[in-house]
Amino acid sequence: MTENINYPALTIMSSAFRAGGTIPVQFTCDGADKHPPLEISDIPAGAITLALIVNDPDAAAAGGWVHWLKWNIPAHTETTVVIREGEEPMGVSGESSDGTRMYHGPCPPFGTHRYFFKAYALDSELALPAGAGKDELITAMSGHIRAYGELMGTYTRK
Repeated sequence: MTENINYPALTIMSSAFRAGGTIPVQFTCDGADKHPPLEISDIPAGAITLALIVNDPDAAAAGGWVHWLKWNIPAHTETTVVIREGEEPMGVSGESSDGTRMYHGPCPPFGTHRYFFKAYALDSELALPAGAGKDELITAMSGHIRAYGELMGTYTRK
């Protein structure tokens, strides 16, 4: 998988929760189900776009549960990209595990699950159609990743 290769560090943070902390309920299926605010920084020179993969590796589905896929987020003039809470960033949306092309927040059927917000800085736009899945996105990013970072949060339903 692409994140196992050592790439320069890309920083992804949220003002809503700290790394390893609990994701607030408003960003889950028990709340408003909107994505948290994200800040992606340390974008290297030469990066043209960003890609995001949000997934739950603890889900029973093979390969985990994909909560959000987004790519071709413009980054060519920025060292930091801010994605405001609940606002859909520019770019192309992929298909999540529930068959839609939008963010769906944590909703574990039982126990505490981990949710990884993975950010990739890419040296090009990807020629990948809207609605593509996670495996297609990972294949398309191959050879184009210039930096990688992740933010992990947890959630347990009450």
